[in-house]
Amino acid sequence: MTTNLPILTYTLEEILSRLDQKIEKQFTEVNQKMEKQFTEVNQKMDRQFAEVNQKFTEVNQKFTEVNQKLETIDSRLNKLEIGQAELSGEIKTLDGKLSGEIKTLEEKLSGEIKTLEEKVIGIDKRLDNQEFINRGVLVAVIIALISGVVKLFGFFPTGKI
Repeated sequence: MTTNLPILTYTLEEILSRLDQKIEKQFTEVNQKMEKQFTEVNQKMDRQFAEVNQKFTEVNQKFTEVNQKLETIDSRLNKLEIGQAELSGEIKTLDGKLSGEIKTLEEKLSGEIKTLEEKVIGIDKRLDNQEFINRGVLVAVIIALISGVVKLFGFFPTGKI
């Protein structure tokens, strides 16, 4: 059994040349695909980098706002502490003034109370005298009225016999 195999008449150079062309073709296709994928990946990375950069800018702005607010709060706290110290000093000063004024008022009031007690005692003596005189006048007026009524109605004899 003999089989006839086809005879190939290709030279080694032709085979290598064809192989080289096919490899070059495949290499070019792979290179183009890789270039396309590399471009897509670069575009995606650029977009993501832009988004991250934008987020970073927003975060940076918020940090700046927070810093400004913290500085405002710090300045307000400083003003509050200064105001509190001033108020404390003023309260101590007012407390000293008030205690001095209260002592002065107590002394004045005690002196005025003593003076009023003496005046009341003097007025009591005058009122006692005034009441005695008023009672005497009132009794004299009542007696004069009664005697006038008695004389008017003739309760007493007139002296004509």
